[in-house]
This record gives sequence, C-alpha cells and structure tokens, in this order.
Amino acid sequence: MTQKRDYYQVLNVDRDADENEIKKAYRKLAIQFHPDKNPNNKEAEDKFKEATEAYEVLRDPEKRNTYDRFGHAGLEGMTTDFSGFGVNLDDLFGDVFGDLLGGFGGRQRAPKRGRSLQYNLEVTLEDVIHGKQVSIQVPRIETCSTCGGSGAKPGTDVITCPRCHGRGQISQSQGFFTMARTCPRCHGEGEIIQDPCPPCNGKGVVRNTREIKLNIDKGVDSGFKYQLRGEGEAGLNGAPPGDLYVVINVAPHERFHRDENNLITSAKISFIQATLGAKISVQGIDGHEELHIPPGTQYGAQLRIPNKGVPIYKRSNIGDLIVEIEIETPTHLNSEERRKLEEFAAMRGESANQEHEGFWEKLLGRHEEDDTE
Repeated sequence: MTQKRDYYQVLNVDRDADENEIKKAYRKLAIQFHPDKNPNNKEAEDKFKEATEAYEVLRDPEKRNTYDRFGHAGLEGMTTDFSGFGVNLDDLFGDVFGDLLGGFGGRQRAPKRGRSLQYNLEVTLEDVIHGKQVSIQVPRIETCSTCGGSGAKPGTDVITCPRCHGRGQISQSQGFFTMARTCPRCHGEGEIIQDPCPPCNGKGVVRNTREIKLNIDKGVDSGFKYQLRGEGEAGLNGAPPGDLYVVINVAPHERFHRDENNLITSAKISFIQATLGAKISVQGIDGHEELHIPPGTQYGAQLRIPNKGVPIYKRSNIGDLIVEIEIETPTHLNSEERRKLEEFAAMRGESANQEHEGFWEKLLGRHEEDDTE
C-alpha cells in the first residue's frame, strides 16, 4: 500500500499556513488537475483526489488539529469523503473562489452598512464657553417606515426569484469551466418585489430630514468632531446605519481672540494711567471685569485676569482673560497743558526735540562707558 504524503507537502504550504493560504494553494492545484480538465488522465485524477483530501482535512480546525498531533493515523474512523469526485468546478468556485468572485450560492442582496455623514456646524465663542444644546437638521436616507425596509407594499410578500432560485446568479458551462452571470430576472437581488411599496418605490429607503439635538461641550474648538453612532444613512438589507460626524467651527468674535484656552482682548488707557497706575473696567465675555494697571505700564503690555477665559474641555480649569494695553496720546493740548508737560520734561532733563533714548541705546551707552574705563 502506497504511503500517503504529508498533507502540507501535498498543498505545498507551511505547517503554520492560515486558512486563506490553504485555500489559495488548493485552488491552484484543483484547477490544474480537475478531471473535467484532464479527461482519462489517471495521474491528474490521483493528484486531484490527493489535493482534495488534504484540503478537506486542513480546512477543518478539528481535523487539522487531530492530524497535526497524530498524523494520518489520527484520522482513521473519522467520517470524511476523500473521493474527490463529489467536487465539480461549480462547487469549487462557490466554496474556494467565493471570496474573489462573490460566490455562486446564496442571495446577492448582502447586508450593506449605511453611509456615514458629515455635518459642519458653526457655533459662537459664547456657545463653547457656556455650553449649549443645539438642534440641527440632517438630510439623510432612512429606512422606509411603511414597508420596514422590505420594499414590498404592506400585505404583500417578497418572493424568491424563480430563475436563479435566490442565488442572484445563473451558471453557464463553457468547456470544463462553469461560469456565472448576474440573473437577468432579479438583477442579482435573488428576490423579486411584485408589488412595490409606494413611498419608497420598492427601494426600502426614503430620503428624509431628521432633527437631531446636540450638546455643545464647554471648551471645544474649531475642528472638534462629534461622532453620533447610528445617525447616518440607513443600512440595506438589515445592515446597521452609518454614523454622523458633526464638525465644530467656532465663528470669529468681534472683541476677543482665542489662544488655546485664553481669551485675548485690548484696552486703551491714558499715559497718565499708564504712568501712575490705575484701576479700570474692561469688557469680558460675561460683562465688565476690574483690571489693575501697575504704575509704569508700557504700550503692548499683557495684563492677565485669571479664570475669565475658556473652560478646558472635560476639566474644571478655566483659561485667563489677557488684556493687551494700548496707550492713548493726548491731542489738542491747550497752552496750560502744554506748559505743564514742558515743565515735567525739564524736571526729567528731557526736551520735546530730544530723541528718546530707548532701552538698547541706554544699554549700549553703558557698555561704551565701561570700555572707556
């Protein structure tokens, strides 16, 4: 009696080959040695039977585990058809090639998940500081409520296609191959709707506009995306719906600029206030806020009011309100005001015609004095 070859050697695969690798290897050998392609060829027939036997064992997790542990002896007594002649090309394509060609058996109306949608939502700066519930109108495809998605008029049935018997395809032999094409009667659906549902015209879905309420969280910023599961378009043939993605865009504000969780605004003060210091009121997002101006404040200084900015998303912390200082220069001085300013300049050893000596000029002057010494 001829000793059987190792099944992995027969299919020319590694012992750790996965299901797809085993299927691919068998497909190659089955096409090469199938009896329909090799009539009256005993050698091809034996190879086909050998490959089929190996495939039938290695494709089955239980049989494969037994074979890996005990070899051919472990399979003795197990109910397995290794004849090979029960496999024709039509079955072979349906089982082994189904992943490539869509299969030759079963309905073609496979469930298809609904399409996901994106909705761009513009909100105000106040909305993301205080939080807000908004309502949006989302146009989408929904399951027809009249027929429940079947496409058939209520009280009528969807029948199995009599031409393809629900397979969605019909087989046609060409030489030793059995090919398939889409059933012309049901157009690949596998079923026929004799009396379509009027609202959806037999499609099982309708276009509708749905109102959805959404809570805008405190602290979100432009580009933030909400995922609302199941609020996209309806799935087909019992598949779940898609999701809805709401993308936030915060509109520009006329008074405030956002920098992460801080708000930036500006305030004008007089040069007297800048020099002597003062307390002023500035407009915040929720009303007026008191701001202390330190003596000697310079133009462009940034003064901070804590916890008057934007809340940090999903945290209790709040950013600050940052006030950029602008100093107003008085105009249209009367003679008395001008005289007083000239006296003040003289007291400081300054002149209106003297070029103002800034920080760098003073620093360089000190270096020159040090070098001279």
